[in-house]
Amino acid sequence: MKLTRRRFTLALAMTPGIGGALLTRVLTRCEALQCDGDSFFKLSPQALQEDFGLPPRVAETLAHYSDNADKADGEYLEKLEARGVQVVTAADAHFPEALSKFMPDHPALLFLYGNGHLLNAKTFAVLSSKEASPTELDRIEKLAEEGILQSEILVTSATRPEYQRSAVVPLRWGSPRVLCLDRGVEATLGEDLTEEPFRAARLWRYQFDPKCDLVVSPYRPTMKFGRATAKTRDFLVAGLSRRIDFVRINPGGVMRQVLGHALDSGRPCRVCQSDPNFAGWRELGVEGIDI
Repeated sequence: MKLTRRRFTLALAMTPGIGGALLTRVLTRCEALQCDGDSFFKLSPQALQEDFGLPPRVAETLAHYSDNADKADGEYLEKLEARGVQVVTAADAHFPEALSKFMPDHPALLFLYGNGHLLNAKTFAVLSSKEASPTELDRIEKLAEEGILQSEILVTSATRPEYQRSAVVPLRWGSPRVLCLDRGVEATLGEDLTEEPFRAARLWRYQFDPKCDLVVSPYRPTMKFGRATAKTRDFLVAGLSRRIDFVRINPGGVMRQVLGHALDSGRPCRVCQSDPNFAGWRELGVEGIDI
């Protein structure tokens, strides 16, 4: 097995348990030790733990990486790229900088399908905690429309009513959008990557348009939804947005964590004044929205 640095990086990034911070640390340590990919995969689990600080389960997985696994990964990635799916690791220069600043341990790997230029655009998100009321869903829609009419690009998702309500707004106005997924690209768009991901969107556009929109997923294309993927999705949406509007934030919930990361990373944030806890959010320096 003779691994290029790119293939070595991809092999690490595709290993369960390796996030962006750990990937960067391993690659930096490899450079310091002058350890290439072939030498790395010959190390014992104990050596990987001691020399690279890897968790036991991750070290065990990597110690058994083989020529067959490398060949299978290579063929898998080639097929993806032939279908237009771009694979970006945290070590790549074009990994989204906004996400790196927002999430200390961001995903090590992103699968991108569609208009990648949108990641460099003026983006925004409209977020809300779960079980939004009909009135709150109306507010999500109005705020999404407000941003789109200001020539901003909406970052959203497709698997919760709060996200779906905003995700159809760009379709009505012929505007691009970024969809961050809590499952794989293929599991969302279908095997041929052409399906709009939810029924309400298909009323406006029958097929997904990769020339207009972009989907972003940190998961292998065929991976289904899992319990842990929803939180990563929410952080991904926020991390790729230059500013964030919140309709409602439940104290102690994921959106409260998202707000904290947004403020720490200097993202402009607004919260609807109708939020029952708005007074507390205002004390954090968050601007209010009267809508």
